[in-house]
Amino acid sequence: MAAEQATRLERLRVPTRSSGTKSVVRNRSATKRGTSVSAKWNLRRAGSLQILEAPALARFNWLVHGFSTRPDGVSELKALRDGHDTCERVLNLGFTDWDTRERVRDSREKFFSAIDASKMRVVSLRQIHSDIVHVVGSANESRSGSNSRETAPQGDALITREPGVVLVIQTADCVPILLADPKRRAIAAIHSGWRGTVRRIAAKALGRMQMDFGTKPEYVVAALGPGIGQSCYEVGTEVAAEFQAQFPNARDWFEGPFDRLADGDNDPNWLPWLTMKPPGHQPPSPRVQLDLIAANRAILEAAGIPARNISSSGFCTACRTDLFFSFRKERTTGRMMAAIGSR
Repeated sequence: MAAEQATRLERLRVPTRSSGTKSVVRNRSATKRGTSVSAKWNLRRAGSLQILEAPALARFNWLVHGFSTRPDGVSELKALRDGHDTCERVLNLGFTDWDTRERVRDSREKFFSAIDASKMRVVSLRQIHSDIVHVVGSANESRSGSNSRETAPQGDALITREPGVVLVIQTADCVPILLADPKRRAIAAIHSGWRGTVRRIAAKALGRMQMDFGTKPEYVVAALGPGIGQSCYEVGTEVAAEFQAQFPNARDWFEGPFDRLADGDNDPNWLPWLTMKPPGHQPPSPRVQLDLIAANRAILEAAGIPARNISSSGFCTACRTDLFFSFRKERTTGRMMAAIGSR
């Protein structure tokens, strides 16, 4: 049994588009600052799938969890690469326009089986980039069933203490955050893009855990899964200004002319007739690069979770489209799932 487990958790060699195989480098796409990237996240083989696991969560035997990856699915994603039409088989877990519901349902069943959650009640959301947190109880049957977008509530975070329930969120660049309170056996699944981050959705989910379950932040373990890295995530005036308004230390999470954008002095085309430039020839507005991982880490620390209890995968979804989906880079793409459940 031990030998089988060791084999199951061994470092995988995964295909890349540029060459045959490549060993996974766990911290290759780590953001530059503000993150303490774990080098020990496990990319394990579970049947035909590859599942990414956070060791800090895997040590709790009452938990199931996992972050899905892109390869080895049954969905057919067509794209134009280097001027040629391609068709790639991927593990798409979202009900997208280009995929069939039957394939997505089949893929979800395989994913839940791979994380040992096939017999658990699945609870999902219609994600709207908000700070809305839903509490899942034993009688909350209307919120179960990941197969129906129409019956799922709107929001971007789920919390529960119910055994036999698995919470899921979907991503394709935004940061998936899983929380576990080993003292109260409470859990959370959080979807945090820039809008959710600026609204402190991770801290608000933790606050609901404190209020509803008696969670103490100093005992909570947080895992930040694959999301778009700072070097690949350019944003403009709106984002910079909102972060500046909400966080006194916001500039720590940006590269580029943050102060100029946040203060509104960012548009070189504010009076085009003064520049004497013909239409379409004005200089582009400046951009900055946002580190969502660093921002969410800081938010969780400020909410009381010790830095040593927070880990991130180190994977950038836009850099590693061999392993993950990236809406920012691909536009037409699939969706991944982050899941956490209590046995």
